[in-house]
Amino acid sequence: MTRSSIALAVLLAVLALLPLVGGAYALRLGTIACMYAVFALSWNIVGGFLGYPSFATAAFFGFGAYATGVLMTLGVPLPLALVATLITCLLAASVLGAVLLRLRGHYFAIASLSLVEVLREVVNNATDLTGGGMGLNIPLASNSSVLGDALFFFYAMWIVLALTAAMVIAVSASKLGFGLACIRQNETAANMVGLNTTLYKSIAFGLSACFVGVAGGIYAAWVHYIDPSDVFDILYSVKPIVMALIGGLGSPLGVVCGALVYLGLEEVVWRNYIQIHSGLLGLLVVLLLLFLPHGLVSLRTRLFRRKAGHA
Repeated sequence: MTRSSIALAVLLAVLALLPLVGGAYALRLGTIACMYAVFALSWNIVGGFLGYPSFATAAFFGFGAYATGVLMTLGVPLPLALVATLITCLLAASVLGAVLLRLRGHYFAIASLSLVEVLREVVNNATDLTGGGMGLNIPLASNSSVLGDALFFFYAMWIVLALTAAMVIAVSASKLGFGLACIRQNETAANMVGLNTTLYKSIAFGLSACFVGVAGGIYAAWVHYIDPSDVFDILYSVKPIVMALIGGLGSPLGVVCGALVYLGLEEVVWRNYIQIHSGLLGLLVVLLLLFLPHGLVSLRTRLFRRKAGHA
């Protein structure tokens, strides 16, 4: 295990201790932080390892939210609903990836963005199953107190984050990760040496979607009510890209740190500058990207070079 992986494990362990020092508000922020980190880590498989600009995060988040919500309204317990959502997202995204990932660059970006709108329209029109534009009410997953409910969903989302991080680390150290790096460097050359690029890209797309779908399912059970405009919000596709750029493309530790930094900026700006929060938040993100073009992980390299220079 690399130092970066050990540091990521320590960071997740520290995050798991949040209930010991915070109340319901801290747990809410912690749950959102875990969800954002799942987004960023999952996007990093396609955007960081593979080098394809994907905007499909919102599509699978919304799909997972509705898949879990519909199953729960039919009487399926939350754990079984989440397992079914994970498998469905993995298979559906793998099949879609075999088609969409034949496109490259901005063509793929537009196609992945269109997937969000397609699924939104499907949900809007399936009124008998999803409630359409009226939304879907979801049964309570637990009958505990407000604090107990917050604790339950925090650890549920944290477990998904831990599984996502383990999956991303395993991919980066595996033959799959090596194949994705080869495709990112030169897909034509990778094809010429016999690499099954279609299979590798499909697997990567499926892995980038499955835990996002589970996070969507937990979110749906957490808020008890979802509608298409909420869970298919295009910002869920944009935010992971910004988080990965802040933290550092291709680095699991970096993208998680980027997610936490982004949430901190979002929360501080929202609470103190609610009238101009969108513009100010955008300005802060742009400044970060200008002065840290390679993300937060580049700070470690800079510090190492300074120490080496002093030595």
